[in-house]
Amino acid sequence: MPYLRRRMSSEPVILVDTLIKRFAGVAAVDGISFSVSRGDTVGLLGGNGAGKTTTIAMLLGLLTQDEGTIQLFGTDTARDRFSALARLNFSSPYVELPHRLSVRQNLTVFAQLYGVPKPKAKIAELAVDLQLEGLLDRATGSLSAGQKTRVSLAKALINSPELLLLDEPTASLDPDTADWIRGYIEQLRVRVGMTILLASHNMAEVERLCGSILMMREGRIVDQGTPAALIARYGRADLEGVFLAIARSGVAQAP
Repeated sequence: MPYLRRRMSSEPVILVDTLIKRFAGVAAVDGISFSVSRGDTVGLLGGNGAGKTTTIAMLLGLLTQDEGTIQLFGTDTARDRFSALARLNFSSPYVELPHRLSVRQNLTVFAQLYGVPKPKAKIAELAVDLQLEGLLDRATGSLSAGQKTRVSLAKALINSPELLLLDEPTASLDPDTADWIRGYIEQLRVRVGMTILLASHNMAEVERLCGSILMMREGRIVDQGTPAALIARYGRADLEGVFLAIARSGVAQAP
C-alpha cells in the first residue's frame, strides 16, 4: 500500500533550518530550526506576535522566507514549492470560505483545485465523518461557528493530506463541540498516520493532542520537548504554567 511505503521513509515531513522572515527590518521569525517526523503531532506555541502564524504562512508558501530553508517531504520549497502543496492542507477558523456558496459547492471547488478523484464520493465520506450530511446544501455563511469549523476541517481533508497544519482549530467553540473536534483529530491521526502541526492557545488541547511542543517567543524557539518534560523542567503544575513562565519572562530554561 502507498501509505505503508510513505511510513517506512525516515525523512522528516518538515525540516526547517535557520528560518528568518523580516517585516520593515524587524524579524518576525528569527533563525528558527526544527523538524517534524511522520505521524507526529507537534504543537507550535507562543503568545501573540511570537511568530507562529508567520511560520505557518511560510510553510504554506504564502510568504517567502528572507533566509534559511524549508524542506517538505524532502523537497526544498525554494526550488519546488508546488510538489509539496498537493500533499498538505490547512485549517483555521479565521479563514472564511465564501459565504454565499453552499457547503457542497465550497468543497467541490476545493476538490477540483486539488484534482481529487471521485469528488462526490470524497465529499460524501467527509460529510459522514464530520456530521455534515444535513448541512451540505446550506449556505456556508449561515452556519454556526462549530459547523463552520467542521466544514473548514472537511476542506482541509478533501485531498487526503499527509501533512495537516491547524491554526487554533477549536477557537470560539463551546466545550462540547471543541471536545468533539479534538477527538476527531486524535482518531484521524491514529487511523491514517497523518502528520499534524498545531498552533493553539488552548494548553489543555495541546497537552491532549501533541506528542511534542515548540515554544516560541519574539520570533525564536526558546524551548521544546514533550508536554510532561516541559512541565517538569519548569516546575509547573501544567502546560499553561509553562506557557506563562516563558511568555512573561522569556526564560529558555527552568527558573
